[in-house]
Amino acid sequence: MLLWSTTRAAENPESQHSNNLDAYKAFSDKVEQTYAYPFGKGQISLPGNATDVGNNFLPPSAFPTAAYCGHCHQEAYHQWRQSLHANAFRAPFYRTSVNILIRTKGIAYARHCDSCHNPIAVLSGALNPGAQVDRSFDRDGVTCMVCHSIQRVSSKMGNGSYVLGVPAVIVDANGKPVPGIVPDAEILAHLDRHSKAVMRDLYKSPVFCAACHKANLPPELNDYKWIRAFTTYDEWQQSKFSQQTPLTYYTAGFKSCQDCHMMRVPATLPDYGAERGMIASHRWLAGNTAVPFYYGYNEQLKKTIEFLQSGNFLNVDIFALRLGEMGRVIAPLGSVPFNLKAGSIVEAYVVIQSKNIGHSLLPEVRDLYQAWVHVTVKDADGTTIYHSGFVNPDGTVDKRAHKFNNRPVNMSGNFVDDHMVWTIHSVAYDNTIQAGSSTLVRYQFQIPRNVKGPLTITASVNYRHLRQSYLNNVFGKDHPAYPIVELASRTRVLKIGKNEPTAPLPADNPDWMRWNNAGISFLDELQYAYAMNAFEHVVRLRPDYPDGYINVGINYIQWEKYSKARAPLEKALAMHPNDARALYYLALVERRERHTRAEDIDLEKVLAQYPDCREARRELGISFYQQNRSDAAIQQFRALQAIDPDDLAAHYNLSILYFREGMKKEAAEQAKLYVIKRVDPSAPTYSLDYLRKHPEISIESIPWHLHTDLKQDSMPMDMQGQQ
Repeated sequence: MLLWSTTRAAENPESQHSNNLDAYKAFSDKVEQTYAYPFGKGQISLPGNATDVGNNFLPPSAFPTAAYCGHCHQEAYHQWRQSLHANAFRAPFYRTSVNILIRTKGIAYARHCDSCHNPIAVLSGALNPGAQVDRSFDRDGVTCMVCHSIQRVSSKMGNGSYVLGVPAVIVDANGKPVPGIVPDAEILAHLDRHSKAVMRDLYKSPVFCAACHKANLPPELNDYKWIRAFTTYDEWQQSKFSQQTPLTYYTAGFKSCQDCHMMRVPATLPDYGAERGMIASHRWLAGNTAVPFYYGYNEQLKKTIEFLQSGNFLNVDIFALRLGEMGRVIAPLGSVPFNLKAGSIVEAYVVIQSKNIGHSLLPEVRDLYQAWVHVTVKDADGTTIYHSGFVNPDGTVDKRAHKFNNRPVNMSGNFVDDHMVWTIHSVAYDNTIQAGSSTLVRYQFQIPRNVKGPLTITASVNYRHLRQSYLNNVFGKDHPAYPIVELASRTRVLKIGKNEPTAPLPADNPDWMRWNNAGISFLDELQYAYAMNAFEHVVRLRPDYPDGYINVGINYIQWEKYSKARAPLEKALAMHPNDARALYYLALVERRERHTRAEDIDLEKVLAQYPDCREARRELGISFYQQNRSDAAIQQFRALQAIDPDDLAAHYNLSILYFREGMKKEAAEQAKLYVIKRVDPSAPTYSLDYLRKHPEISIESIPWHLHTDLKQDSMPMDMQGQQ
């Protein structure tokens, strides 16, 4: 039958096209007869967003297998087989949580997860009670012809918001897709027609990735309300790498998702897609070490670890020491002399900078991924006198370690274990570092009076995919130790007695940047006086750096000292006229001082340079709203929704503006979206309940906190209560 089908495809592609489409239609009609629509008729993937161009079901046989594609694309197939995409469904780490969902709520709810993890299952109607579908496709997860059949991304809402065309590996002479299997010889004879069938400019755009690398938990899933899950695409769009916003701390050249995760690499196997021996990587190297470790994909694991340890992503800086009860701060460490006494209580400031990550650390499922700071202080004999972030014998990480994760909780105030996302009602804390930002972590210890110096202090950021307790949930406690990868580290030697300045290492930032990163961290921790001191050091060391003055202005604005923000912002504009970042923050000052026209001009200048700057759209819309310029305000909020369809301010303001304009239906729609997406006022109580139950990690919810092993009565007076 296959031989007949492929021969006919070559001899009469239009006839075969018609035959296949008739068979697909018959399949879809049959599935439709018994398909359950608990969330609305015709919504085949809700609570997900996946669909095809005709909103029909497709038989699994409509998708040529990855092995078929591998006939001509051996290198791409080899890389893909070891990737997370290929194992997106079958891996036990995913199956554990999705199977709980199916057992708890029913298989229809799994359409939310599988819209991205197993699209063929969703679009073939396999996620239906009593479905009789050959699910051999499960082993291939996100296969070649899933991605290469996507026609467009329907929105930037995620949850699989793509629109699939009927899979085809070639178009006929008239440009019409030919569905089904086509002989290799036919494809090789018409490579241009093959390319038209399977390649689109969309595939090189970050918007393509947004279809799945952005997710929310809709009311249809949790019977509660809309909750953001992860926003990797939005984080990129608001980062320096998108060049769509000026509101980042550092500038950089444009980098798409594909530039980092699909870099061109040498093809070691024959592949017709290679150009000059190079191919776009289909490994999608990122942070997943668990899948290759579990399946024994040693090549993928090695390359993943090399990617993580490339040294490009983080900078760890042991920035300062705070000595004694008077709180004298020695900074930046290594550039200034100081004396260190045995018996002293020392507070070490560790600044961690996200340098070249186009999204947060950690991205996506922060309740499962695990990154933390590991700090040791040792004497000359190698004896440890302070240790934070150690790994326990049972594989769990020190409970008091500083972790870059979150803690979602349910309405009982308990941690949502097993990734049961449909039970999430709140998040107790979220310690992620956003792209281009920095964080400061404080550690306190006491030097023994009889210490043998010098001391060696080391700070590193470690990473494991996944946390030990979840691995235990998946496998039980009897399983191999999963890899722990050191992402970045820094060591400094502290002499007992006099310490002179030391030469920086090649990877160290210059002092002005060290101060700038510290200032960013202080600002995020709401420590405005400390941030001001840091930014003032920046402008003294780099008087030619406009962003130093802008950061001073931002600090004043967040400190609610608006009038003082004007001078540094105008100084930056004098150095760099039309600096969009300075103009945006100056507009906020103008609003505070009721200079409405000046505010609008500043924001319009920002948008002339960065039309996709969501913050500028939002603030200009608010300005027009306050001036009763309804049409202009509506235009801005609609543009904002085109950038982020989930923006809460856009929903709120459009509901009022539409009502004023007599557009009652549209007003009601926006009001409904606002109500369902705004934070539940009772949600923080669930977080507080969890934090009360877990005092050992409750400090992680406080912007400025201290990691210490000292007893309360041993600490300096101004430190007590900060454990």
